[in-house]
Amino acid sequence: MIQKQKLQALVILICLCANSHGFSQSKSISTSQLSGRINTVTTAVPFLMIGPDSRAGAMGDAGVATSADVNSIHWNPSKLAFVEKNAGLGISYTPWLRQLIGDINLGYLSGYKKLKKDAAIGASLRYFSLGDITFTDVVGTTIGNFKPHELAVDVAYARKLSKNFSGGLAIRYIASDLTNGITLASGGSTKVGRSVAADVSGYYHNDEIKISDKKSVVTVGLNISNIGSRISYTETAQRDFIPINLRLGAGLKIIADEYNTIAFTVEAGKLLTPTAPLYAFDSTGAPLVDADGKKIIEKGKDPNRGVVSGMLGSFNDAPGGGKEELKEVTLAGGIEYWYDNLLAIRAGYFNEAATKGNRKYFTFGVGVKYNVFGLDFSYLIPTKQNNPLQNTLRFSLLFDFDGVKAEEKAPEENN
Repeated sequence: MIQKQKLQALVILICLCANSHGFSQSKSISTSQLSGRINTVTTAVPFLMIGPDSRAGAMGDAGVATSADVNSIHWNPSKLAFVEKNAGLGISYTPWLRQLIGDINLGYLSGYKKLKKDAAIGASLRYFSLGDITFTDVVGTTIGNFKPHELAVDVAYARKLSKNFSGGLAIRYIASDLTNGITLASGGSTKVGRSVAADVSGYYHNDEIKISDKKSVVTVGLNISNIGSRISYTETAQRDFIPINLRLGAGLKIIADEYNTIAFTVEAGKLLTPTAPLYAFDSTGAPLVDADGKKIIEKGKDPNRGVVSGMLGSFNDAPGGGKEELKEVTLAGGIEYWYDNLLAIRAGYFNEAATKGNRKYFTFGVGVKYNVFGLDFSYLIPTKQNNPLQNTLRFSLLFDFDGVKAEEKAPEENN
């Protein structure tokens, strides 16, 4: 129990201290040493970056350019304009970091409705629970129990702007309650972190392509997600960036015959938030400060800047220069095979540089679909053992309302 509480407290501490980190390096550090040092880009509310559904979860967490489905609002809202059915609902559940703690989990509810042939709306609810935490004061006396949690509520609109291209916009409300308003040892009080953000996206879909006389579909997707205000958990602390993220990808689906289709997708991602700079220290290890008492930055840029400045500056603010910037790009890819639109088999891979988080894992999954219902399952296998993400499972249950209408109509036609 003690170990469990320590691990959960560590998770909360990481969330509270996001974007506030620095690294105690000497002034004599070389450029080559800079490019090899660990300098992970961190943000508040990192739960927004967890892929919530099993389909994308089985394809290396790649979903910005895959075909449209009920969970498109997370990966690329503009895909909803190309969704084939009139309405759908999805429910997903992910036990998270089960290698460390047994009661952290993510729940996701999403749905959409076609307004007409070329437009659609969608909505989703994401709830992230960090389990049970026992809070103590500075002398170890228990002051209460609490279940830290975070949530995000989305609404989205997508519309075709041409035959092959659509645009989409999502608005997101974010609430992060990690401390239940407890008073810190320093005397300050904590509060619920809140933010409002938007996603801006585009999607290209061309189903008039032929490859070796096989009908094929080419897709390209772009999404900049979580463009929004910075967040704080106290009245006095510096406000931290939320995970503004860029995804760009492409996909190819080949329809081999009336029973068999196979699809491939690849995508790149990058956080559009500041990278921690390298601060200057004297020979005793004490930080050097300017006349205003601010730490002197030796390499990189000041991370305390506005949202737009942070986004634009995220492409050239790494203290290690261009090499470090390239390491901040994640790569993901996946493959999906469908038989008779009833059974799907999926696989994928996700790669992140060792100095930027070191998430490297294979994913696998299956899906079944029958009239009204669909069920997806995915499994994550990291390339190294004893990884916190090891044995991550995701489950998704899908409902097709067109299928409901078809089943209701069939008995009437038989009478």
